[in-house]
Order: sequence, then C-alpha cells, then structure tokens
Amino acid sequence: MTKIKVIIPAYNEADSIAHVINDIPKIVDEIIVVSNDSNDDTEINAKNAGATVLVENNRGYGYACLKGMDYIANQNERPDIIVFLDGDYSDYPEELTKIIAPIINDDVDFVIGSRVKELREKGSMTVPQIFGNWLSTTLMTILFRAKFTDLGPFRAIKYNTLLELKMEDKTYGWTVEMQLKVLRKKFNYTEVPVNYRNRIGVSKVSGTVKGAIFAGVKILGWIFKYSFKK
Repeated sequence: MTKIKVIIPAYNEADSIAHVINDIPKIVDEIIVVSNDSNDDTEINAKNAGATVLVENNRGYGYACLKGMDYIANQNERPDIIVFLDGDYSDYPEELTKIIAPIINDDVDFVIGSRVKELREKGSMTVPQIFGNWLSTTLMTILFRAKFTDLGPFRAIKYNTLLELKMEDKTYGWTVEMQLKVLRKKFNYTEVPVNYRNRIGVSKVSGTVKGAIFAGVKILGWIFKYSFKK
C-alpha cells in the first residue's frame, strides 16, 4: 500500500488549520503541521484535529517545509509520497486524491495542483500573484522549455525524488526551486487542475506589499540562477 505523508507549513492559521486537517482524505498516513513561529492557537488546534505538530521558530516557508522533511527522514519507515499544501484553507484538501493519482497510476515523479482561472473563486489570487505566476512560468517555458502554468503550493512528489532535489531555500523560493530542480534533473511531471478559494485570514505574503516584493525577487532570483547554471 502506498504510504503518504502531508506537510503543512502554518504561520498563525488557528482559524483554518483544523478545517484543512479534517478535509484531508483518510488514505494519508500522517499529517504534519509545522508551526512556523505562530503566536496564536495554531499548534493546539492542529494537535486537537489529529495532526503531528512540529515547531520551527525560524520564520520562512522553506524553513517549515525542511523541518517537516527532517522529521520524516528520522523515522524508521519512509513514505512513498509527500504532499505539500497550505494551512489557510485556500486549497481543497479533499482533492489530494487527484494530486497523487498521476504518481500512483502513471509513475509520474511530481505533480502540481494548477489553480486554473475557471476553478478559482473570485479574489482568491491577488493581481501580483497572478502576474507573478504568469511571469515565472513564462520564463521557465522560454529558458527551460517547461510546461508549468502555476507555482501552486498544493503539490505531490515521490519521496525519493524529493530527496534527490536536495532542497535548500528557506523562504519564498521553495516552490520554484522545487520546479526548477525537477526540470534540471529531468524528472517527469504533470499538472492537475484544482479548485482554489479565498483563504481564511490575511495572507502573510501576497497580502502585504513587502511580502509580494520579497517573494517576487526570490522567485526570479532562482529562475535566473538556474538559467546560467551549467
């Protein structure tokens, strides 16, 4: 049987985290919530909902994801698939079965949940997010002949593939780093259209000018770094 673990980075998601956990299909072996320096009830609400709760005090999306990966690496039994999704309830966790299907059925290495326009709730993605996604995926198409249309956070990857990527970004560049390394190492990948709704609470990245700028700079930095890498 396929062993699946979910990693959810969460910074002050007390109002949403239990909804996310409760909607994840029961086929998942373990849900790991990484509280990223939260100062609300994220940790207790996640624990009460049945998740394993880790704490990462270094604030940053990549820091939280790496914390979850380190926890898994120290377990006796390794999973087959790792799924990442956000803790703000903007994703539809029940669609996890759609995300992992290409891996299980077609031996695909990496799958992104693509937030296509027709499945997005109005206002669920800001103008900077939409533009940033378009710019980033367009550059990847031009520079690497990629077929990505999104940098969506809801994604699944074979565990062994994830280890081979040797992920390192600690903050906003985590998602694009993963995609660029998949391209570089020539792993096979695909996208699955997913629904997307307005998050609970305020975004810590796209909801602030500072966050949007820093994210944009980091993402473009990774793309150009890899475009010149031998």
